Amino acid sequence: MKKTRNGDSMRGSGDVFADLGFADAPLMRMKSRLAGEIARALDRRELSVRAAAKEAGATAADLSRIRNADLDRFTLDRLVRIAERLGCRVEIKIGKAA
Repeated sequence: MKKTRNGDSMRGSGDVFADLGFADAPLMRMKSRLAGEIARALDRRELSVRAAAKEAGATAADLSRIRNADLDRFTLDRLVRIAERLGCRVEIKIGKAA
């Protein structure tokens, strides 16, 4: 739970990026979900770093950054391409904001 300035607890919204006040919270949330799927795909495939990088169309350093959630250098479309090249099916749904 998040604490307010007077020390009271406050329930989170379920979106850590929005709760922390990031203006680009929806983008950060999508990128982090993609990074998690990429990491799971890498674990499932049990490839060497070099083989995984070649299949993903990325460098070993890129894959390390994705595993460590250092996603500032990645665009959403690049993460989608990497995920798809590793066998992930990516669907993006658009709906009305709550």
